[in-house]
Amino acid sequence: MEQIKVEKLLVNYKTLEKFKRFKEYGNQELAMIDDLQNNIIENDSKSPFYGIYYGDNLIARMSLYEVDRKYDNYFAPPQKFLTLWKLEVLPDYQGKGYGKALVEFAKGFQLPIKTNPRINSHGFWEKMGFLKAHYEMERDLGENPLIWLPKGVKEKATNS
Repeated sequence: MEQIKVEKLLVNYKTLEKFKRFKEYGNQELAMIDDLQNNIIENDSKSPFYGIYYGDNLIARMSLYEVDRKYDNYFAPPQKFLTLWKLEVLPDYQGKGYGKALVEFAKGFQLPIKTNPRINSHGFWEKMGFLKAHYEMERDLGENPLIWLPKGVKEKATNS
């Protein structure tokens, strides 16, 4: 099997055109087009977007945001963590390891990760080592976040 390469996506109009392909597949709830448009300044701006290309086609993508420790209500002691948001693989490429490659890439930063999975995706996240968070932040509004912990990091206990 070929080596899967995750790349930081440039914040530019060319990437915006590639993102439109995802929206055409009916995944408007995951469309990052608005996110990208809001971040377009220049190619060298700091991008939260990562993706995998198959040839010239962007086939998988995610947003990965670093969150400062002052907003951490998940881990003990409070620390900086990543929010993995909007992981998506085009239908023709699903089940081929591309989603897993994106998650493994995120884990490579060795920071705790929080995600809010889509409906029917819990099995994927469990295989990737994510667990249900016991301590929910008010702003998650019952979205049932899942977390992944690198070795040596402890989750905060529930306040009950």
